[in-house]
Amino acid sequence: MGNKQTLCFNFNNMMATTIGQEHGITEQELKDIEPLSGQFAAKLKDERAAGKLQFLDLPYDKKTQAHIIESAHSLRGKFKNLVIVGIGGSALGNIAIHTALNHPFYNILNNKERKNPPRVFVLDNIDPDKFTGLLDIIKPEETLFNFITKSGATVETMAQFLIIVNLLKDTVGKDYKQHVITTTDAEKGVLRDITTREGFQSFIIPGGVGGRYSVLTPVGLFSAAISGVDITALLDGAAYMDKACQTNSLWENPAMMGAALYFLSHTKKGKNIFVMMPYSNALSGAADWFCQLWAESLGKKFSLQKSVVHTGSTPVRAVGVVDQHSQLQLYMEGPYDKVITFWAIKHFSKNVPITHENETEQELSYLKGHSLNDVMAAEFEGTRLALTEQKRPNCTILLDELSAFTLGQLFYLYELQTAYAGKFYNINAFDQPGVEAGKINAFAMLGKKEFEQRKKEIEAILHKEQKKYCI
Repeated sequence: MGNKQTLCFNFNNMMATTIGQEHGITEQELKDIEPLSGQFAAKLKDERAAGKLQFLDLPYDKKTQAHIIESAHSLRGKFKNLVIVGIGGSALGNIAIHTALNHPFYNILNNKERKNPPRVFVLDNIDPDKFTGLLDIIKPEETLFNFITKSGATVETMAQFLIIVNLLKDTVGKDYKQHVITTTDAEKGVLRDITTREGFQSFIIPGGVGGRYSVLTPVGLFSAAISGVDITALLDGAAYMDKACQTNSLWENPAMMGAALYFLSHTKKGKNIFVMMPYSNALSGAADWFCQLWAESLGKKFSLQKSVVHTGSTPVRAVGVVDQHSQLQLYMEGPYDKVITFWAIKHFSKNVPITHENETEQELSYLKGHSLNDVMAAEFEGTRLALTEQKRPNCTILLDELSAFTLGQLFYLYELQTAYAGKFYNINAFDQPGVEAGKINAFAMLGKKEFEQRKKEIEAILHKEQKKYCI
């Protein structure tokens, strides 16, 4: 996968031949796991054919793609702002796409420079100061609000929905419905009920696609399309990666190989921290997106057989070169408990020369004739080499360039890799019971019906906590 507009997965520095057997994976260990990986690949294909893994078929949903493009085209120019209201998988995919493919200061550009799309904001938390701060700088009558929740009942999203819709009614009047788009389940949930009653424009999240796997549904695609991102190329990139991963061969399937290497590094070599380190500010949002995908999918208490396993590795986001000056010291000399994955871009969209002047400070003369691109590449290669020399396992995804097509490949690669990792760990990679437990407690504390008993239990716990240590 080394051609133009594709990704290259280099895992030499994960192998024992490079960093030694104590920390590196041996070819024999990969050969030992190869029969299992082949079985998993075949099983995943069967599950896909049975309709159990709908996220894998999203790149081919041309009907939804056309609907999104048509809707985005009809709305572009009508609003100065688009505000996405969602949390977790309903927000991180949007942020990842905009960070990667739009101008780094997109919202500061004037309308002409943006070529008429709206400014894009994401309300991904219910922090009261952030919420009111956004409302301070936008006018509701100039804004389209996209409320995203798969269940249709996410407390954070629906709390903001109630506030914003009331605000729209006060400021816009009877036309408030034109300022609302919902993205939710086709049939279930209170947001679908409200959407049907009010006649809001809406998009559907497929029933079999979980939030953290939804970036290639209307969840992520609508805001991308209205801001000018080529979502056709994004989906084509995902489809390209799908075809590249069709083989059952471990050595030819990058998603399967990635899952196997990370699993073996964790379970055989004690590497329980997975650092995602893009050497690109534009890919920082995608790294955040990955962290949710990996953590929520693989951090599980129970195996598929319901035995207690408490498994999963911890994802951490770092950004090169920024975190060479903060986290790298730990990675270089701290515990041998990490695998570092680099995302690097061969050709940035801009080339920035430093100086060609003959007169340069002697101590800085080595920079003459170079560019910021050269410095970025040297910092990346230098860090990768330094880690490898310290026998710190690392691998690299090299993008020839960052585009909608290569970003689509990246999304699909890691979604599929996570699904394969779930097979290796023998857990359900598509539920999140730990998150649900926190939601139940929140519902009880807020007085939601059917949670009265849990509220009493929480009140008793909090009463006891008051007797504990507190300074």
